Amino acid sequence: MSDRPHLELTLDASLADIEPRQWNEIVGPDNVFMEYEFLRSLEASGSVGARTSWHPQYATAWRGSTLVGAIPMYAKWDSYGEFIFDWQWAAAYERAGISYYPKGVVAVPFTPATGKRLLVGPEESGAGTASALVRFLLEAVEAKGLSSLHFLFVTEDEHDLLTGMGMLSRITHQFHWQNRGYRDFDGFLADLRSKKRKSILKERREVAEAGIEVRLLEGDQITAEHMEAMWRFYIANSVGRFSDPYLTREMFDRLLSSFRHRMVLVMASDSGRWVGGTMNFRTADKLYGRYWGASDYYPSLHFECCFYRLIEYAIATGVQLFEAGAQGEQKFLRGFVGRPTFSCHHIAHTAAREAIAGFLEQERRQNLDLIAGYNRVSPLKHVRAA
Repeated sequence: MSDRPHLELTLDASLADIEPRQWNEIVGPDNVFMEYEFLRSLEASGSVGARTSWHPQYATAWRGSTLVGAIPMYAKWDSYGEFIFDWQWAAAYERAGISYYPKGVVAVPFTPATGKRLLVGPEESGAGTASALVRFLLEAVEAKGLSSLHFLFVTEDEHDLLTGMGMLSRITHQFHWQNRGYRDFDGFLADLRSKKRKSILKERREVAEAGIEVRLLEGDQITAEHMEAMWRFYIANSVGRFSDPYLTREMFDRLLSSFRHRMVLVMASDSGRWVGGTMNFRTADKLYGRYWGASDYYPSLHFECCFYRLIEYAIATGVQLFEAGAQGEQKFLRGFVGRPTFSCHHIAHTAAREAIAGFLEQERRQNLDLIAGYNRVSPLKHVRAA
């Protein structure tokens, strides 16, 4: 008989009592937004928690005193900040006199980036621990009276595991930049059709001719001055979209103090004054664009800060995949490729589950056709040829 400790499952409202090293050991590589420092910064800064609609509920698996698995869930009282939209489902529930909120969401708050959500340590072989955590979470959802449980932006392997456990599949799409071993930015441009290549060069000239200096900063190069400017840009962007900011000012300070090693900023200045920028995060071979904003309008500055300067950086540093966030038409036109994104949904109400399953089947076909259609007319010559 094995003397290995049995698996103990718990539900925790905070990461505060979990050792960062143990948490990060189960996160693994290339899963930057699941790392302890990022999730804990959201909590400690008040960006999630009591005064928000995101209430943390972490399902954790332990063998003795060792953390071997986890799933970060949030009890939600609305659908803001998720980027996998279910407003129509909530409206249908309301018309039927059924409560859709609160619900459970397994996701990174305010972050439409694909990554593992079923965090399992390397010593836990197979899908046993992950499946046990999912079943435990489903039981917790039922016990708490939540209407549903949603796993957002999961990996394809996780999608297959979750749908195998009876969850509904949802396929949406984003546009991602992929590194084909380009030697430099000109090599990337050579992969584009002539018309788009000329358009990008024109946009880059517009920024240069406006006298804007664009700098890329990472790690210890980033200072409190830069984060203060990024906060101002973030607020300006929220106001411009007529939306309330999700993140607090303290979140920016905490990212600087505990997560600077993952950060890449692109900052634009005019006559020595910061006028725009974007905050990004990276792992060894993945780059994620997150927050953009500007205090003034300059033609094409958004494209320079959010796309071109970061593509240059990705090529120079060996980054293989660049996810620049939600929405897509402007990315597609500038050399990003259509790719499916995966989510899975448990709907407790039988009739609602049947109706939503029908909708998802139709939506799935539409999104796969849309991805194929986009890539057939891609400005990238190799994608178009394929």
